[in-house]
Amino acid sequence: MFRLCRDSLGACLAPRGSVVCIGAFDGVHRGHRALLARVRERAEALGLEAAAISFEPIPREYFARSTPVPRLDNVRGKIQQVRAAGMDRLLLMRFNAALASMQAEAFVEQVLVGRLAVREVWVGADFRFGHARRGDVDLLQAMGERLGFRAEVFAEFTIDQARVRSSAIRELLGCGDFDAAEHMLGRRFMIGGHVVRGQQLGRKLGFPTANIRLGRRTSPITGIFAVRVHGVEPFALPGVASLGVRPTVNGTEPLLEAHLFDFDDDLYGRRLDVEFVAKLRDEEKFDDLDAMVERMNIDAAEARAILALSGSDRSQPATAEGGRTRTSAGATA
Repeated sequence: MFRLCRDSLGACLAPRGSVVCIGAFDGVHRGHRALLARVRERAEALGLEAAAISFEPIPREYFARSTPVPRLDNVRGKIQQVRAAGMDRLLLMRFNAALASMQAEAFVEQVLVGRLAVREVWVGADFRFGHARRGDVDLLQAMGERLGFRAEVFAEFTIDQARVRSSAIRELLGCGDFDAAEHMLGRRFMIGGHVVRGQQLGRKLGFPTANIRLGRRTSPITGIFAVRVHGVEPFALPGVASLGVRPTVNGTEPLLEAHLFDFDDDLYGRRLDVEFVAKLRDEEKFDDLDAMVERMNIDAAEARAILALSGSDRSQPATAEGGRTRTSAGATA
């Protein structure tokens, strides 16, 4: 049974011992999943618990609080992906001042040994941990000899001789190369959330949208996109989306606004996942709303063409009972 825990101290989470991996796991990409699979395999072979240790916020976010750090997924997504990889335990530690100041030796003794009864720990060759990043693989191996566990280095996971890393995927997404990003991520890049009420400006302009707030998450992409929206029908619906601050209407909060083609049902409160297929252009500020609507019509036409060429049979509008085509379009804006 999968168990999630946030506390670094407390009773042992794996009394019969565990095989552990440690990482930020942003996006849980194909490299991460290969590491998780190795831990699962070793745990089954040794009759132990399979456990992962991660951090929220990720350390890079904590130390760069004045500069937002783009994320491939939110906390919910990370937990779901780690669980789907077959882990028995996820220790999702709160990265705060106390954890940042914890000495590497204390982390090993209190977290790895005390909390997870580690018998085997897997990390990357460049893994660093503890206060001032003083801990490394050599320290893990030396302490393991004394405390009764093995420290193993997981080989770099590469695709076409390129190392699969979260930072590389963020760069590909930022360049609009969603197919290459999918190759490394192992799935299409999506942003999900619950549809919230907006100012309904989009509806007045003929482009009703389903609005999703990003909250504390910083997206690696901004602009206008051809998208597929999951969570409305059993198959994905085609649309066009804007992700940004909406400068023409003096917006300040980053917002994902998805306009679903030929759709006009109420989606308030529904959880949707927006899949990004292609970038159309950067966000821009128009002189007036008429100019913005003119550009939105062009964007919608381009998105329809791209989605048709991408072979989206699954993205055709649904047919309701009696053979009537449901015409619909979104929810808010």
